Amino acid sequence: RPPGPDASLEPYVQTRIFKIIVIGDSNVGKTCLTFRFCGGTFPDKTEATIGVDFREKTVEIEGERIKVQVWDTAGQERFRKSMVEHYYRNVHAVVFVYDVTKMTSFTNLKMWIEECNGHAVPPLVPRVLVGNKCDLKDLIQVPSSMALKFADAHNMLLFETSAKDPKESQNVDAIFMCLACRLKAQRSLLCRDLEGRPGQARRLDPTHDATGKNSCPC
Repeated sequence: RPPGPDASLEPYVQTRIFKIIVIGDSNVGKTCLTFRFCGGTFPDKTEATIGVDFREKTVEIEGERIKVQVWDTAGQERFRKSMVEHYYRNVHAVVFVYDVTKMTSFTNLKMWIEECNGHAVPPLVPRVLVGNKCDLKDLIQVPSSMALKFADAHNMLLFETSAKDPKESQNVDAIFMCLACRLKAQRSLLCRDLEGRPGQARRLDPTHDATGKNSCPC
């Protein structure tokens, strides 16, 4: 039956999907970070992630609805082998997570970066470093200065936060919204660049609104 006179005549616009993967040792809080961003809460109880899981959240950036898919993977090798290829496929951004109260989780970041590079994740894919569990102030082993030096050396932004502390929820949101903003700007500039000068790449920075304020939360 043909649509009635009240039917919407607006063209269907497909929501863009950005795949963001979260990497790091077991028990650094990867699952809790994805819960906090996608659901706004801290899970009462979590079990070890087996294989790969993902959650998603639809956000609006500069008037465009974008679906952010956050992929969470097991930190233990025995749970990852069969899924790792699928995990890295078509990734748009990477979040490296360590526990600020466990120095080993920080030193193991080199291993996670090597794995990421070993699966041919392109250099232009944005990456950020997240130090989790900052609410445990008396137990901190990784000083901010050390983390910042590591982030600078690997061309990453550093976020220090707590998925557990409700007061840090905006900071957790900023991690993923910053990446979504960068990806949106990167895609827009890439399309424009391809139209004008095919084959050339250039450095991409977050967009700014008409008032000159940075529209990206970072």
